[in-house]
Amino acid sequence: MDVNFYHQTCEEFEKFLIASKPKIGGFHPHFAHAFWEMIENGGKRFRPKLLLSVVCASNPALSQNAFLPALALECLHTYSLIHDDLPAMDNASLRRGHPTLHHTYDEVTATLAGDALNTYAFYLLSIARLDDGVKIKLIRELADKGGIGGMIIGQAMDCFFEGQRLEIDKLEEIHRNKTAKIIAVSLKMGAIIANVSSELEGALYDFGLKLGLYFQIRDDIIDVTQSEEEALKTTQNDAGKNSYVNLLGLVGARAKNQELQAEILSDLEHFDGGLRSNLNALLKDYL
Repeated sequence: MDVNFYHQTCEEFEKFLIASKPKIGGFHPHFAHAFWEMIENGGKRFRPKLLLSVVCASNPALSQNAFLPALALECLHTYSLIHDDLPAMDNASLRRGHPTLHHTYDEVTATLAGDALNTYAFYLLSIARLDDGVKIKLIRELADKGGIGGMIIGQAMDCFFEGQRLEIDKLEEIHRNKTAKIIAVSLKMGAIIANVSSELEGALYDFGLKLGLYFQIRDDIIDVTQSEEEALKTTQNDAGKNSYVNLLGLVGARAKNQELQAEILSDLEHFDGGLRSNLNALLKDYL
């Protein structure tokens, strides 16, 4: 299946995402809107598109069936951004070009909207039009890499060691958990849905870990080199953190990113034609 099918599927997914806002009962004056607001505010949909890149290449007949798992990834990622931006974490005022939820509403609403998106992600996986065995694997992988096996322990380490200078290997461990594992599991979930070989599933996950570190360093560089208007989020916010720029300097961080970029481009060549084309189409604006 050629890359045009992948592009078309991503466009269909975006329409599906916008139309998928659930109805929330109760008489709260604004929670139903706050719950889906950050989803509707846009974003790159990078993690869902990673999942779809694999399914469209390896089992295109299941591309529509992959929409709910792709949406689950977007919900989990968006929850993590809402919580990242809270006063107890990064205390950011801008995300996706819009005020953060705790600025628009209040900290309680933002916290609960994030909590709701987190749990809703697993509800979406449970109702996906896939075999039960596949759904169990997807739930297990996302719960692990989005929880104490990945993102949450990464966040915990990142916050605890703020203001304390770490060695580069420990910084890499933090960001492998905090950022890279969710990107890697997006590819792995696509592989599970498409029922590819265990070898390809492992190769995609390893590729995703490398890609995740690349994006983390890229994000650290953006924080010090771009304005809020350019980045569409709060920048100049990492001064007290362990970031690649703070540990390696801007020149060193850029050099590390160029090294990872070369490895990623080389690794891409080992995937078959359809998968390579889809990933190249997704990554060309970032690499």
